[in-house]
Amino acid sequence: MTPAVHLDRAVADPIGLITDLVADVEKELGAETVRTVVAAVAGGRAKSRRLAEALAMRPAVLTDGRSPAPRAIGDLLIELRKAGASAISPPVCVECGKKLRTLQRQGQDWYCSVCGQETTECTACGNVRRVGFRDRKGLPRCKMCPDHDDREPVTVVHELITAIAPDADRDVIAEALRRTAPQRAAYRQRLVWALEENPRLLTGEGYLAPHRAILRFIDLLQEAGVAGIVRPACPRCHRVVRIDKPLDGQRVCRNCIAKSRIEECVRCGARREPAIRDAQGRPLCPNCLVTDPANIEICIGCGRRRRVQNRTAEGPLCPTCCPLPVLVCSICGRTAPCTHSRLTGLPRCGGCDRRPAHCTVCGRLRGIHSGTADAPICGPYTKPDAELWRPCPTCGQAERLRASGPCPRCTLKQRLHELLVDGTGAIPPKLQPLHDALASTERASTAMRWLSKGIVSTVLSDLGSGRRPLTHEALDELPQGKVVEHIRSVLVATGALPKRDEQMVRLERHVKDLVTSHATAEGRKILHRYATWHLLRRLRRRSRGKEITHSQLTVARQHLRAAVYLLNWLEDQNLTLATCRQTDIERWMTSDDVRLRLEAGHFVRWALSQKIARDLSFPAVRWNGPSQAMDVEARWDTARRLLHDDTLKSEDRLAGLLLLLYAQWPAAISRLTVDHIDETDGAVRIRLGAVPVELPAPVAELAVQQVEVRRSHAVLGRTDSPWLFPGGQPGRPISAWAMGERLRRLGIKLAETRSTALFQLAAELPAAVLARTLGIDITVAVKWQRAAAGDWGAYAAEISRRKKD
Repeated sequence: MTPAVHLDRAVADPIGLITDLVADVEKELGAETVRTVVAAVAGGRAKSRRLAEALAMRPAVLTDGRSPAPRAIGDLLIELRKAGASAISPPVCVECGKKLRTLQRQGQDWYCSVCGQETTECTACGNVRRVGFRDRKGLPRCKMCPDHDDREPVTVVHELITAIAPDADRDVIAEALRRTAPQRAAYRQRLVWALEENPRLLTGEGYLAPHRAILRFIDLLQEAGVAGIVRPACPRCHRVVRIDKPLDGQRVCRNCIAKSRIEECVRCGARREPAIRDAQGRPLCPNCLVTDPANIEICIGCGRRRRVQNRTAEGPLCPTCCPLPVLVCSICGRTAPCTHSRLTGLPRCGGCDRRPAHCTVCGRLRGIHSGTADAPICGPYTKPDAELWRPCPTCGQAERLRASGPCPRCTLKQRLHELLVDGTGAIPPKLQPLHDALASTERASTAMRWLSKGIVSTVLSDLGSGRRPLTHEALDELPQGKVVEHIRSVLVATGALPKRDEQMVRLERHVKDLVTSHATAEGRKILHRYATWHLLRRLRRRSRGKEITHSQLTVARQHLRAAVYLLNWLEDQNLTLATCRQTDIERWMTSDDVRLRLEAGHFVRWALSQKIARDLSFPAVRWNGPSQAMDVEARWDTARRLLHDDTLKSEDRLAGLLLLLYAQWPAAISRLTVDHIDETDGAVRIRLGAVPVELPAPVAELAVQQVEVRRSHAVLGRTDSPWLFPGGQPGRPISAWAMGERLRRLGIKLAETRSTALFQLAAELPAAVLARTLGIDITVAVKWQRAAAGDWGAYAAEISRRKKD
């Protein structure tokens, strides 16, 4: 097997590769024994891959035992020898060649206990010898010159602390000192020397501690209640949290270490602390690491390559194949997949676990831990344990903190301030509403996850610092995708950016890309005229200043693509629109390459009207009524079910009834606002067209209920939405596609149901009334009336006669 194949397998199956390489050398041990030893030494995925790559690059280390090589290979050789391997060489000292049972290393070189020791000049005697100790100043000494201190360490520390707290108990201090380094008396001595040299370490300057154990000693003294002892704050972020990471001569928190290591991810561009580096040494962020196809494994449950959720003795399982037990939720009473609460030990479903609610005891919006769906109780009042619910050091609220430091809400505010401040340290006024909206979001953890997703933090930081202007055009320069769309929607919802018609912008961008990519200059000119002065102009005129729908966007794209297909075919035939004749058009219409034929007819008729083409005929297809059978009974059966089935969601029932009774498309239903519902004089009316329609009592009740209980599904940037059916993006209604999917889940066939409703209404109402009440065009209403064979000519004549009389 070639080295390249070995390296590929080192990523896909590192344990198998190592086992095979060892088995090729060692014939006495069985394959299962070798695999067991390898699995025990290799550890996790990253370490096993590094070990497999090193062995693949130099398999001879298994027989000669020579370094340089990673420490893991030395450990593997030692464990294989212990398991009875005879052909495997033990590790060998790089200097003297001695075979090792244990090893020391410097870099990737292995040494025995004699060769591996550091040799330098002793500070006390001046002889060049192996270093045996370090004195109180950190200078090297040989074994013959130890730094003696006959004083009792506890006595020295007690004297230092009594200068701060005279009532400090000696036994308490002795126990804290012992627990700081239980088995290392020499280390405790160095700790005492450091405190003696700088007693201020105990009163707030612990971030200057030369030894990590000093911080542990301070924590133990505080827990014991020794007065005057101050836990040090991080010198960079000034938070009172765990600070044991050295940086520039100080000890800082983990967050500040991460910030000091920030680099731009080579894949997604996010500026974060690298989780790993690729083969070229370039940084990769944690998100790109976990989504890397190389880190996705085959689930033993479904057989698909997916993210590993859990590992069993049989192999990895994906999130879908790790089902939770189906139990009765102790809060809402539903039978659903549940986890057991760590506070109460009772089952809790995923909905209750994720949904925050206002606690009936304290009134705060928090996670639900007990009570019922109507009377939820938060965690601190479910189990008021002071050890469990520690107060946040920033806001003082009781939170179940996983680590010392601020609560999620305060952490979110701090993170937002870091991202949005400009060069003066203040948040720009235009971004202040964004900061306030995100900082007050109900789910702080969701906002933190959003800030860490992809390029969100990078974009917000650039907007705050001024590196990127706060405009739609600046966001258009970013790679298009759902993340950028959501950032834009949050900025618009909070007032940081003005509203604009995103569907129209997408269409204009699509037109520009499609026109510029065309092969010929004449074709680009024609497509530009057709798209700009016909398709877009007509769309703007019909929208009347409102945002266009996704369906309108799709239709315009189809018309433009049809024009491109026809022009490409003409070019392949060495023809143009000017030289094309009817026989050529008919030949294209009957060819195997024809696509979007009806839409192409629209383009040909436009070209004829603009004198670009001549002597061509491409008539439009006239609509003569619905092509499917009208199932009237099914329509009324579904309407009755929606009127009386209380198990269905009220918003779904209302939307379905608007389609069944008033022939409204999902696109029209999704764009309804609360202003379209009017309740006056005990009657509820809905404005679907120019004239409001009075709703029957059951439908009116659903409409009023929807106005009261509607809730935006957006977690971030949530504002007072005017939409009757709010969507997932802040400030936006539910999309027509999502509305259609919800109606399909109710068993409603959209096109067939609307045709049936419109057919029956057209048979019962005049075309003018139909158009004014349902919001459809008068020509469409007339066509439906003719299709329904509704003879309203006599009705119009009768009305005219009454006026004359």
